[in-house]
Amino acid sequence: MIEVKDLHKAFGAVKAVDGVSFAARDGEITGLLGPNGAGKTTTLRMLYTLMTPDRGQVLVDGIDAAADALDVRRRLGVLPDARGLYKRLTARENIDYFARLHGLPEPALAARREALVQALEMEDFADRRTEGFSQGQRVKTAIARALIHDPRNVILDEPTNGLDVMATRALRQFMLRLKAEGRCVLFSSHIMQEVAALCDRIVVIANGRVVADESPAALREQTGEANLEDAFVKIIGSEEGLAA
Repeated sequence: MIEVKDLHKAFGAVKAVDGVSFAARDGEITGLLGPNGAGKTTTLRMLYTLMTPDRGQVLVDGIDAAADALDVRRRLGVLPDARGLYKRLTARENIDYFARLHGLPEPALAARREALVQALEMEDFADRRTEGFSQGQRVKTAIARALIHDPRNVILDEPTNGLDVMATRALRQFMLRLKAEGRCVLFSSHIMQEVAALCDRIVVIANGRVVADESPAALREQTGEANLEDAFVKIIGSEEGLAA
């Protein structure tokens, strides 16, 4: 479980995150939505300890990220906005490298790696160097690398961005599998069809603040819109009108 309490982050005079609070629960997929510049990526970076909040608290399985960042990182599997593969290594070698950084013993490493290669349908390219990979192949490798240490909490930043239809479909099925395993899955996306199909809860951020935190059905009911995209636009429009 990931809990965010009153997070604040400013860059000079710009308040990127201004009191964000929400919870992403085990066995659920939580969507983090918002327009560009809303503070989503800054929030995610504070969750996985890449940035330190000016104020507020991040708890992962009850552990304070400020007090024990290393233990929090062990409990997180993160697909960041920058995939950052080592292009001279094969997909398997990229995965193995991160497994060894996490201290996995070799027998456990091999078993876990092959399970991920199979689950993500990577068999055809797992032994190729990642230089020249398609976007889908890069994303799958980065996700396998992020999950090699078997974390209970998974953060995915725009996981299907740039993927073709088949790769997107496979990745959505994999996310549902993570949920079925009882993991906490938090992901950001701009694709409303994806959010509607996957999310148990949706957290909407605008102007650095949480403006909605509901199930998809509750958001539609709250706004009087049958379509989730229309509900999102109405929420964001109302917030921008108040900010003006």
